[in-house]
Amino acid sequence: MSAQPLAESLVQSVDWLAVAPPAIAAAAGLVVLVADLFLPEARKPVLGWISVAGLAVAALMLLPLLDGDRGTFCVTGATRACSYTADHFTLVIQFLVLGGALLAALLSVTNLADDQRRVPPGEFWFLLLSSAAGAALLPASRDLATLIVALEVASLPAFALVGIRHGDKRSSEAALKFFLSSVTATAVSLMGISFVYASTGTLYLTQVAQRLPHVGGQLHTLAQAGVVLTLIGFAFKTAAVPFHFWVPDTYVGAPLPVAAYLSVVGKAVGFSGLILVTVVAFPSYADVWGPALAVLAALTMTVGNVGALRQQATRAYSAVRLLAWSSVGQAGYLLVPIAAAGYAKDPQKAIGSTVAYALMYGAVNLGAFAVAAVVGRSRALNRIADYRGLYAANPLTALLLAFFLLCLAGLPPGVIGLFAKVIVFSSAVDAGLGWLAVVMAVNVVIALFYYLQWTALLFRAPEGEPARHRVPAPLTAALALTGVLGVALSGAPQLVLRFAATGLF
Repeated sequence: MSAQPLAESLVQSVDWLAVAPPAIAAAAGLVVLVADLFLPEARKPVLGWISVAGLAVAALMLLPLLDGDRGTFCVTGATRACSYTADHFTLVIQFLVLGGALLAALLSVTNLADDQRRVPPGEFWFLLLSSAAGAALLPASRDLATLIVALEVASLPAFALVGIRHGDKRSSEAALKFFLSSVTATAVSLMGISFVYASTGTLYLTQVAQRLPHVGGQLHTLAQAGVVLTLIGFAFKTAAVPFHFWVPDTYVGAPLPVAAYLSVVGKAVGFSGLILVTVVAFPSYADVWGPALAVLAALTMTVGNVGALRQQATRAYSAVRLLAWSSVGQAGYLLVPIAAAGYAKDPQKAIGSTVAYALMYGAVNLGAFAVAAVVGRSRALNRIADYRGLYAANPLTALLLAFFLLCLAGLPPGVIGLFAKVIVFSSAVDAGLGWLAVVMAVNVVIALFYYLQWTALLFRAPEGEPARHRVPAPLTAALALTGVLGVALSGAPQLVLRFAATGLF
């Protein structure tokens, strides 16, 4: 008689509207893969526009989900738990992921046209869409198994994207470093998750949170080890120091749109996963992960900013390297509110600060990479020195890059950057982490130097005849979208925090 209720409790409901954003991205990837088999070489550029359209439709499918929380793949019984939840947190991160993937796709359309002999378009677009589908799935994951599967669906295609250029040793080396670091992170995470499951008997995040405080006896040590290993695995994914070593070489070796994609979408994946395992699954271990993440935040922002400061303007690929080290420093700022959530009475408010900062960073960092893609079309080495006199050649492009750099630095007129840094700083102060706020203030000053140095270079007199940079339509669209978004958010920065922090979970 007990078999029937057990069977009913294992029947999982499916809400197709809730899963539409990642499902549409995955379906677009399959369409591209099949179409690539039949299209002649001259028609291959169509695949790029199919991919852009697929990502745009996936992003638009977030609109019907704004009316409330939806759960699917649920089990019923004593307590209801779902593997996939489309709550406010999910929608905000999916907006960031799909928007970032869409902008990276626009950059890629031009990049593939310039480099079509070395980059197979069919494989490239299939891998990008597959990774975007996994990245969109991850913030909705509410059990540890779905979480790790989504993480790998987002990561595995990214390895291939980094090393996709035929005959490029730097690209192959970058892919190998990225692969080894990510596989290590996955192995550590899987071991941690297995320990957590062995000690609690469940994979659902909410049930883990309920049972973890009551694990006793010999299983208590196993649970502690599981929590620590899981956190270490996700620290790898966020490129937190000392797990950041792959970032500079990977960004330089990858095609520039892929580096832009990793800098924003890759970070969103890592940080959303870290938020889910800390705040949702392991709140009872806040006294462990709170101090650990605070130390990681301090180390990450310091190493990242010092690494960016040391970049020489005449070194090959120094512009991309500076953006890579800067992204490590920005990861440190993103970690601050998550660490503060371990101390705060209202963890949602602290997490809202991370989400708001991620939205700001995503828009302006993709804009900076878009300008780097413009300059890289005529200056293959993409050195910081190559940006000297950019205002004389392309005034609007130079002004946009200056605006993006000032946003990253947190200076007017980049009000959204200043606003984002203030709310992150406030989260540390409110949580009683005064020492971390001081470290952050010092790092903001360090970052000001290299951001302003690059900005000033844009307006200096060019050496010789200024190089004209032709901006194709897809690159123009990417620049326009990021520029309009950055200016709009600077005009009404309070909307970001309201959008990011309202009822996250």
